[in-house]
Amino acid sequence: MTTASTTTRQHTVVDSPYGALTLVATDGTLCGLYMTGQRHRPSEETFGLPDPRPFGQVTAQLEAYFAGELTDFDLPLRLEGTPFQRSVWAELARIPYGETRSYGELADILGKPGASRAVGLANGKNPVGIIVPCHRVIGASGSLTGYGGGLERKQRLLAFERGAEAEAPVLF
Repeated sequence: MTTASTTTRQHTVVDSPYGALTLVATDGTLCGLYMTGQRHRPSEETFGLPDPRPFGQVTAQLEAYFAGELTDFDLPLRLEGTPFQRSVWAELARIPYGETRSYGELADILGKPGASRAVGLANGKNPVGIIVPCHRVIGASGSLTGYGGGLERKQRLLAFERGAEAEAPVLF
């Protein structure tokens, strides 16, 4: 006899200096952090019921990050994607606060030279932006290439981590 497994999804919306952030959890574990207007943002019907209870630790760490008091997140995550996507996301999490890597550098680190485009696609599908810092990935020339949350947000996040947020335009 087989039993169907059920999962519980919940979400909440929190304010940030970069606009509202929708946090999504599956069975109490963070599986999504989505910005307003984000590319690849899932349909809101998939977010589950509104309930802030699973997000206390996430909210506290985000507040500390935005206050400049936290540089590394330490949260359980439930990231759903292909094995390649998950390997890219694991490498994103290793990029130190205030530093950047190019798509090509990440492809090399993953042992897949020439796969920078595939790395970029996986980067764009990162379901937990900011916490898994996809904003820290730039073009080979140092240019700020695509970002699901918008290039202005990417610029502001990178400036914030460099301690130069005042240089970045405020658009939210």
